[in-house]
Amino acid sequence: MERTFAMIKPDATARGLSGRILSRIEEEGFEVLGMKIVHMSKAQAEGFYAVHRERPFFGDLTTFMSSGRTVVLALERTDAIRHWRDVMGATNPAEAAPGTIRAEFGESIERNSTHGSDAPDTAAFELGYWFPGAELPAAQ
Repeated sequence: MERTFAMIKPDATARGLSGRILSRIEEEGFEVLGMKIVHMSKAQAEGFYAVHRERPFFGDLTTFMSSGRTVVLALERTDAIRHWRDVMGATNPAEAAPGTIRAEFGESIERNSTHGSDAPDTAAFELGYWFPGAELPAAQ
């Protein structure tokens, strides 16, 4: 079993898509180990996306991510990181495969409805950022 971090972004929560995305997560065989609804502060968004601090889109990204409610999730299943990324689809919804979440719900590269960890070290950081300490069950 593997764990990954997933997020339902402010564009999707504002359009009432959280339930549909959560249903898809469960249909894909993920176990939801942790879930929170947060309204990120600008500082929280900057900390979470610190790896992108020097990129030209950093300011717009952190402003967007602190603009509304976000659902943060700790997910588990076999091959969780790769599978969640496949379910989400390409970052740009225009390039996402039919049937993926981003193809169905994404509006743009920034407003693409979901986020997911891209590697085990990223998942560990992201899970720890939103689910610190003993908030999640011990790994089995």
